[in-house]
Amino acid sequence: MRNRRLGPVHLWIVLVLWVLMAAAAPTGRAQAGPEKGGREIQVWSGGGHAYKGVANDTGLWSLGVRYGWVLTNPRGPGFLRGRLESVVEAVPVFLAFQPNGTTYAVGLNPLVTKWMFDTRRRVVPYFELGSGGLISHNQIPPGTSRVNFTSSGAFGLHVVGDRFTWSAEVRYMHISNAGISSNNPGVNTLQLRIGLGMFTPRGGRNRTNP
Repeated sequence: MRNRRLGPVHLWIVLVLWVLMAAAAPTGRAQAGPEKGGREIQVWSGGGHAYKGVANDTGLWSLGVRYGWVLTNPRGPGFLRGRLESVVEAVPVFLAFQPNGTTYAVGLNPLVTKWMFDTRRRVVPYFELGSGGLISHNQIPPGTSRVNFTSSGAFGLHVVGDRFTWSAEVRYMHISNAGISSNNPGVNTLQLRIGLGMFTPRGGRNRTNP
């Protein structure tokens, strides 16, 4: 019987489950969750693999930081009720593991919009859409361009803890050069991402549960 080794995706699934269980443990005090006028600060890391197309043998891993502005109070009907957040991300580490070697890139995602559902609990589901760009030292994928653009969508959970907010999400990302190169097959990826950060309330107030 052939032994099976855990691949990167399996390891990320285990890590995400561990983060959620640790962050959801009961506690007596909690930091402020998202509220209008507050800010989000987060460090995150994510990885995954390409699927379909000519680049389906490409793996990805990235590390980044984000800064967000919660723009609204809860609004909307029924279970769709939530808050709108605008986010900017910097990606100083983006690695593409391609057949011709590892390619290093840096990225910026200035147009990210997130909708956080109003659960009034410590677990806050959300979805987001975003776009940005990548500059790499080699072509992604090979034979195309060193400048690429990204579009992405994600669904995830914030877990508000005593001092920090954990997050875990599943993300789809499309990478292409938008016609800069005549060869533009694009790269479609499915990723898992975890983050550690906090929501700061409007005016910097501290808020705890009794």
